[in-house]
Amino acid sequence: METYDVVVLGGGSAGEYAALLLADGGKRVAVVEERLLGGECPYFACIPSKAMLVAAELRHAIRTTALKAGAISRPLALDDNRSAYAAAVARRDEVSEHHDDAGEVANLQAKGVRVIKARGHIVGPGLLAAGDEVIGWHDLVIGTGTSFREPRIAGIESVDFWTSERFYSTNELPASAAVLGGGAVGCEIAQVLNRFGCRVTLIQHAPRLMAQEEPAVSEVLATALSADGIDLRLGRETERVEAATEGARLHLDDGATLTVERLILAIGMQANTRNLGLDTVNISPDVRGFLTIDEHCRVSGQPHVWAGGDVSGIAGFTHMANYHARAIAANILGGNVTTDYRAIPRGVYTDPCVVAVGMTAERARAAGYDVVTATFRLGNTARAFVLGASAGVLVLVADRRERVLLGAAAAGPHIEEMLGEATLAIRARIPIDTLVDIVHPFPTYSEAFEPPLRELLTAMG
Repeated sequence: METYDVVVLGGGSAGEYAALLLADGGKRVAVVEERLLGGECPYFACIPSKAMLVAAELRHAIRTTALKAGAISRPLALDDNRSAYAAAVARRDEVSEHHDDAGEVANLQAKGVRVIKARGHIVGPGLLAAGDEVIGWHDLVIGTGTSFREPRIAGIESVDFWTSERFYSTNELPASAAVLGGGAVGCEIAQVLNRFGCRVTLIQHAPRLMAQEEPAVSEVLATALSADGIDLRLGRETERVEAATEGARLHLDDGATLTVERLILAIGMQANTRNLGLDTVNISPDVRGFLTIDEHCRVSGQPHVWAGGDVSGIAGFTHMANYHARAIAANILGGNVTTDYRAIPRGVYTDPCVVAVGMTAERARAAGYDVVTATFRLGNTARAFVLGASAGVLVLVADRRERVLLGAAAAGPHIEEMLGEATLAIRARIPIDTLVDIVHPFPTYSEAFEPPLRELLTAMG
């Protein structure tokens, strides 16, 4: 039996990166992954979704803003929707390596990591079955990620619905679609389809999109999607679905019915921890399968079992997975690294983009902070004036007692890069008194920080 210093169960973002770092640190490492190394991000999520969003945004800009901005002197003829969508899909598949992880495998192997393409499960302390082989481990890293959680909707089994993975794997452009879920995944899919000519209805059970973020940024996004022509059904539940000749028929809780060619579900994930043999090492996941980890990324009560990325249930972002990977590797290599989640960025790469970091005002108040907020319209910046963009908002959340930022959220065109300033300020607890003295370049969206920071300073006294 082969025994390794570290066995990584699940080769997604957290597992793959941790394996590379551990191998660089001199550890003997094996990675057990039954599907694709790299996880969802490069093949079915982050990379293909952003490629499709770029294509959709460019097509929309040529149609609506290029003439207004003086970039062209007359309207341009565009390819028909299906031809353009086929071209966008071709690029999507190119940037996602056509779902081929050979490069990732070779990269790990070049570092001395053994890659075992098989289903893995724990068979006891220090032992893991990888296909027909049993291997030994001193430390085990679990990075098995998450998968789609089927909703409890009557009749759902009768419909050939799509998940995000199916959407980002197919070349089909439906004539109409209903997207269930108003979070990041649902909003991005809805906008891509809409801007290539699909008639889209987005159904969200909460009263607003991105319900966990500041209401002001949710409003900006909802206004933009509605302006695109997406039919938003907010605060609505889908009670029943059934197969129809055209595709699927949905019955909503307000009595409305709609028939669409494709039903796309984007309403929840569950951890991939079933049948992993966790009980053999006394690990009990929560009701949705997520693993509880401590500040060092150890699975609770397990000195030699670690977990990171989506399977922890903390935040389903690639950058979170990479953050966990760095902590896990450092600690297995003898360090004492602790994680801090106060300033983990969140983003939705629609047009306009929605970004946030830290706490919302509601969460901060619930946590007992003396909250003060300030809001600034991005349309009041010179950058927005030059671009001809009127929409957008920045919301800052601060603690009056400590005089530091607790959170920031923004919605607007191409503002995803400006959030780094707030991320650093929250993580390093930079005083508002210092932040207010920062000089930003003109004309940029980053200037939008200055008025609300001064407002916060005034409110704090």
